[in-house]
Amino acid sequence: MRLRFRQLQAFHAIIETGTVTGAADSLGISQPGISNLLAQLERQTGLTLFERLHGRLVPTPEAELMHREIDTVVRGLDHVTQTVVDLQNKQAGQLQIASQHSMSFGFVPKLIAEFAKTRPNMNISFQSQYSSKIQEWVLSGLFEIGICEMPMLYDTLQYYPLHVETRIALHKDNPLQRHEVLTPELLKDEPLLVMGPDHITQRRLREAFENSNVPMKSRVNSHLFKNLLAFVKEGMGVALLDRFGLEFDYDDRFVSRRFEPPIMMDMAVITSATRPLSQLGKEFLALLLAELQPYNADGKPIERAK
Repeated sequence: MRLRFRQLQAFHAIIETGTVTGAADSLGISQPGISNLLAQLERQTGLTLFERLHGRLVPTPEAELMHREIDTVVRGLDHVTQTVVDLQNKQAGQLQIASQHSMSFGFVPKLIAEFAKTRPNMNISFQSQYSSKIQEWVLSGLFEIGICEMPMLYDTLQYYPLHVETRIALHKDNPLQRHEVLTPELLKDEPLLVMGPDHITQRRLREAFENSNVPMKSRVNSHLFKNLLAFVKEGMGVALLDRFGLEFDYDDRFVSRRFEPPIMMDMAVITSATRPLSQLGKEFLALLLAELQPYNADGKPIERAK
């Protein structure tokens, strides 16, 4: 015996609503259509599923047992149908984003929150990590979109490069805050709080000091811009940081100033070159690139590298 799902759906709707009229309204079909589906089901099963008592349809014991068995199936399909509708309306799905640390404390969470306002059923997976690990995660499919520092380590990643100008963070009471632009000569007596020796910002900062024939006095080495900024707030020195760590920290104990010569952070938004993005991922990527555009130092549109 092969039962049609539409028959079971009509039967389920009659029990749930208590009437043929209610079932017809629930499923969006006519009352004769509901009655016909029920009659077909009773003929195929050889069971009497409802009796009419005092003008009401009352389920038989056989119908009650059948209802318990098919309830999960019918509700499950309804859930699948709603999920498809949500996906079509871009209300559901999973957003999978990984970001390097400085953007993960303000910029990216704020952007995700804005994106999620019109997508209440969207599931979000977000992690911050070192850039090399982010590239591994996107490569393996653990995350759809990553934001990392250059260089690119894998040929099977698509990337959208951007160059973000760094700034000097200093305590608000530091006398150097009166300058709009700071140089190695102005910073020659300042203790510097720097990233590790392999980080691009320390290499380029050291090169700037050497080219100016000014000794660089490093006082603190750390692995996160957020840590360096915490030391700046305590008045322990000055630090070269990217704009994301500065602009999304609202503590008033520090100020930031431009540095000459300019030092760039070479960054990239990355996706897999071997797997297509979900529709949700495509929409978030477009939003992300648009929001990052003002940070791109050369002012050019952020485009995928060839």
